[in-house]
Amino acid sequence: VQLQASGGGLVQPGGSLRLSCAASGIIFTINAVGWYRQAPGKQRELVAMITSSNNINYSDSVKGRFTISRDTARKTQYLQMNSLKPEDTAVYYCKFTINRIDYWGKGTLVTVSS
Repeated sequence: VQLQASGGGLVQPGGSLRLSCAASGIIFTINAVGWYRQAPGKQRELVAMITSSNNINYSDSVKGRFTISRDTARKTQYLQMNSLKPEDTAVYYCKFTINRIDYWGKGTLVTVSS
């Protein structure tokens, strides 16, 4: 299984970005999907996830601003990020749980700065 993430970049505070992450390879069942981020000097943290029962969870810091979604047919997940703040600056990682195994994307850098 390979994951390809895209959509990161530089954006001004208050702006928006949309991250995408597509999975390819031998995939029988996508159990869950999610996005995590790691800011410089900090631990990786959960941003948003969709569980195997389609429950959606967000970290408190992004609730109301970020939206996670998935396209099962395209084996792709998305993270729509609105009202971005400087503290959202981090490397964002996508994760797929496929056939009960976790797979991580390589990370895409999001920089929020004026």
